[in-house]
Amino acid sequence: MKTIAIVGIGAVGTELVRLLIKRKFPFGSIVILARSERTEIIDGIPYQVKAAIPESFDDVDIAFFAGTEGAKGASQILGWEAVKRGCVVIDNGDDFRMDARIPLIIPEINTAALREHQGFIANPNCSTIIALMPLAPLHRVAKIKRIIASTYQAVSGTGAQAVIELEDQVRAWAGGHAMHSKMYPHQIAFNVIPCVGSFKDESGESTEEIKMRRETHKILGDSSIKIANTCVRVPVFNGHSIAINAEFESPITANEAREILTRSPGVHVVDDPTKSLYPMPINASGQFDVLVGRIRKDQSVENGLALWCSGDNIWKGAAQNAIQIAEQLV
Repeated sequence: MKTIAIVGIGAVGTELVRLLIKRKFPFGSIVILARSERTEIIDGIPYQVKAAIPESFDDVDIAFFAGTEGAKGASQILGWEAVKRGCVVIDNGDDFRMDARIPLIIPEINTAALREHQGFIANPNCSTIIALMPLAPLHRVAKIKRIIASTYQAVSGTGAQAVIELEDQVRAWAGGHAMHSKMYPHQIAFNVIPCVGSFKDESGESTEEIKMRRETHKILGDSSIKIANTCVRVPVFNGHSIAINAEFESPITANEAREILTRSPGVHVVDDPTKSLYPMPINASGQFDVLVGRIRKDQSVENGLALWCSGDNIWKGAAQNAIQIAEQLV
């Protein structure tokens, strides 16, 4: 039985605790670490939170660093220190994803890369995971040349306080009161914000858009794929959705794509628009699988498909994927 450490107990850390139990991961004990000591109640059970220091990782088998989008610092300070003490680190933050020493893993797609790990494994960005779950199986068959993706990202990706802010703004609007914004530069209720992450250079791309391109290249092992994406925050509590247009080197029909995806682990095809059946974040939330539908020919290119997918960004996009990596290690 494994001793597990969870570093950070926000939205992702809390779901790590729940999913370790729900998925019956073989752990003997869970140690929760954060900046300060306190008690956290998760599903009615009190958990003692201890201050994270290097010695915290003595006798720990696997440590999950549970940073949400943009969260930095903990794995930089303590990640390799934990490895030195014999612990395997699975990092949900973005500090080390592009480090050549560290495999970037989606278990259904590139588990073989785990063989190269040096005690430190990175969890990809939530949008990258949700997009690649349907794209990778198609890439194996017809080889992708180009991807255009537009994301519709839920506020839970920013963290628990962003979920509260959306709820507070909706309540304020319903009551005729002023709405206040702290987590985002603009009101998120009844609005969309075409910025996820930040703008740090003159490229015009946000950090989230850069992540999706670079991480896709690393995970698929193919930097020749041309990728353009626009990442947008939407007033949805949980569940990211992505509209994808993919151009392939070889012909592939919508029916062939459906057959491939129906057989693909971790993907659930929901695709009958005439009966109003298609992926939606409200249905993807709380599901292990990524939902994919609206699969059709992209009329703008010779070998192209358009599709729409939705996935739970806190589960498959973060906590669940990290636990699946640990399951592979066990």
